[in-house]
Amino acid sequence: MYQFKFLLLVCFCTLACGQKENFTNKTIYQFQVKDIEGEIFDFKDLKGKKVMIVNTASKCGYTHQYEKLQRVYETYKDQDFVIIGFPANNFMWQEPNSDTEISAFCQKNYGVTFPMMSKISVKGRNQHPIYAFLTAKTRNGVMDSKVRWNFQKYLIGSDGQLDQVIEPRTEPNAPEIIEWIEG
Repeated sequence: MYQFKFLLLVCFCTLACGQKENFTNKTIYQFQVKDIEGEIFDFKDLKGKKVMIVNTASKCGYTHQYEKLQRVYETYKDQDFVIIGFPANNFMWQEPNSDTEISAFCQKNYGVTFPMMSKISVKGRNQHPIYAFLTAKTRNGVMDSKVRWNFQKYLIGSDGQLDQVIEPRTEPNAPEIIEWIEG
């Protein structure tokens, strides 16, 4: 009986330790997505860079953040930093446009040059795998979160792991974000 309990304890510890290690080794580098032009965007190409992932919408009270996102991107893009925009129509139908329309809107109104991806779902049963990763501790190994609204920011360290989640109302050039980029 003692040997059985000991064996059971060893198996449990091995599974628990192996599972924890598996979670903490997960990074955004495992993902490939379609960009707004329909091309494959491979997150492996971002190794060594800090990344801000943000869900966007053209008809939102926070849409003005595109301008500040672009300024932050222009300031830090040559310092191993990138912003990745994911248009999404999950909140009160605030992104009804097609990828082509979104691209034209961003360029015309805000001069967006940071990478924009194809429109996805950031929550619910059709949630894109990258947002399933960002929002579930069991997948990212760091924390659970909910996408509360458009323009929520996920800060990914240069190691590809989730560092922080920033609320939608926080501007892209807020001191805590700039400190994180420069730190």
